[in-house]
Amino acid sequence: MNKVVLMGRLTKDPEIRFTTGENQTAVAKWSVAVDRRFNKGGERQADFFDCTAFGKLAEHMEKYWKKGMKILLIGRLEQSQWRDKEGKARSSVGITVEEVEFCERKDAAPQEEPKASDFIPVKDDEGLPFTF
Repeated sequence: MNKVVLMGRLTKDPEIRFTTGENQTAVAKWSVAVDRRFNKGGERQADFFDCTAFGKLAEHMEKYWKKGMKILLIGRLEQSQWRDKEGKARSSVGITVEEVEFCERKDAAPQEEPKASDFIPVKDDEGLPFTF
């Protein structure tokens, strides 16, 4: 099974192009920054993923999505292989997007990470129905 689910922010506006030929198809490309769950030394770290969508979804991406918007996407990993100008074999892995969802209101500003003071401490033996 090849399934990817990511939540992050667009690093740029999606760029759309159309294939040539009789049946032109829209192709949108963009990248997503996904925060890592655990940080080294308190520094925020992110991974950046190149994404591609086709057809109606590509047109939707160009029309409604902009840099900085938070997105939930579902798709699949795809590896591309080619030879560069010097004849060296190259490859890259990207995400072919199948579904997208908005993750915040249109007017919402990016939120900060929660701080320790935002949580209420819970003692281990307060009668919780589960254990850690």
